[in-house]
Amino acid sequence: MKNNRTILAPIAVFALALVTGGWFLQRGVEAERSVFADARLFREVVDHVRRAFVDEVDQGVLYRSAIDGALESLGDPHTNLIDAETWDSFRFRSGADAEYGGVGLEILRREGEITVMTAMPGGPAKRVGIRPGDVIVEVDGVPTEDWDTDMAAEHLRGSPGTSVRVKVRRPGVPEPIEFTIERAVIELKSVPFARMLEDGIGYVPLQVFNQTSSREVEAAIADLRAAGMRALVLDLRQNPGGLLDEGAGVADLFLDRGELIVETRGRVPDQNQTFSALRDQVAPGLPVVVLVDEGSASASEILAGALQDHDRALVVGERSFGKGSVQTLYRLSGGNVLRLTTARWYTPAGRTIQKPFDELDAPGGPDRTAIGIFGEPVLRPDPEADAERPTFRSMGGRTLVGGGGITPDLIVLPDTLTSEEQDAVWALNPHAGVLATHLFDYAVRYVNDHAVSEGFRLPEADLDAFYRELADAGVTLEPDVRRASRRFMRARLEREILTQALGEEGAFAAESGLDGQLRAALEVLRRAETQADLFEAVQGAGAGGGGR
Repeated sequence: MKNNRTILAPIAVFALALVTGGWFLQRGVEAERSVFADARLFREVVDHVRRAFVDEVDQGVLYRSAIDGALESLGDPHTNLIDAETWDSFRFRSGADAEYGGVGLEILRREGEITVMTAMPGGPAKRVGIRPGDVIVEVDGVPTEDWDTDMAAEHLRGSPGTSVRVKVRRPGVPEPIEFTIERAVIELKSVPFARMLEDGIGYVPLQVFNQTSSREVEAAIADLRAAGMRALVLDLRQNPGGLLDEGAGVADLFLDRGELIVETRGRVPDQNQTFSALRDQVAPGLPVVVLVDEGSASASEILAGALQDHDRALVVGERSFGKGSVQTLYRLSGGNVLRLTTARWYTPAGRTIQKPFDELDAPGGPDRTAIGIFGEPVLRPDPEADAERPTFRSMGGRTLVGGGGITPDLIVLPDTLTSEEQDAVWALNPHAGVLATHLFDYAVRYVNDHAVSEGFRLPEADLDAFYRELADAGVTLEPDVRRASRRFMRARLEREILTQALGEEGAFAAESGLDGQLRAALEVLRRAETQADLFEAVQGAGAGGGGR
């Protein structure tokens, strides 16, 4: 009997294979027939529309709309088709490339004119004397009056070493000024500056992840340590991400060799990857606070999550954006590119970085949205929803909150305006365009006429003069609105003036005194000698914060 069972077993398995194999084959054939039937139906619909619709229709538009609709049905805002023309400028615009050939200007078409918004410090245009507020009227003898911003940028870019003639109209100068600018390799800095704040606490703002980010952060840390730094604030607020390898590269600076930084998980096996630290820490034992907000996304979240999970940094601020999916680029015919979500990112503790898409799109509502000092929206946490989110443990056993995004160890909201001041800002909303124009123009003139240093504060008389300019431009404000908007208007003007005068460090000087999140970071760092001291300082707040 034993032999019979041995013989019959493979026969039974073979019979089952024939039956199930035939069933799967039949299902595969049926599925293929269904796909071909759907494709044929689509083609028939397009043909009828092309031939008989009441208005003439571009067949290419129909096909593109169908592709966009198919991708939209996936419910993933990060999956889309990028046309060839858009792709040509995508790498530069996304900040992925650390350098390009150009003149170092940030320009914008304002009121029908190509206006210089920023001249990059040390860049070719800055060196020859071009200033913010200059209106570019000609490039190489060609008038710019019909150009948009992209066209102007295209004419200004070129191979390093070549020259371009730029004629500008400057406020207060009767005749246009012509400059000859030699194009150069323009390095797009991800760390615009680094500085010591107080009591040996260093500050490094990391604005984007490009090809040089990890090198820039490492150099900034080395310079600050040479100057006596004993603790660090790494600011990732409003950093939208960029090159994910560089996010891992910056994390590598703070972790020990072999420690997990992040992993990806996808449906296709080759999308499952792990990224671990490849070197030893550059500053072992250095107490670190990482600042995040709702503008911190993607590579920023990978970095913040890795340091938080390994108990290497205290995270302070607001819950991050929650962009934790991986997009793979597929080159298609005609120079088009398909950007397709193929995996999701997970922190070392197993937290998904990706927020649910319905949560990303959910409006805050007036009960949850306030207005910050500079007019930015501030979304208050939702305690009921947060209570439902899963919890995890850091490598040292601390409680961490999951559910998408990176939830800080200490939740600190930005400083906000009072209710009366917020009402005044809402009253200014219909004049937002005029206000933005006059803020910029007033700052340009102010910097041309005054010496401005980091400690600058706008005199009351100059603030009154700005309100008179608004009135002359047709912006009539009720006395209570004018009175209640003064703190907001002063903050905006001082930031714009200091930015025009001193660049990124000027903007920091204007904002730092009004920055409650930075104050909270400094407060805990003053009392801490070790990273463990930082965690003990906020332990009473509990997982995910406490809030301020």
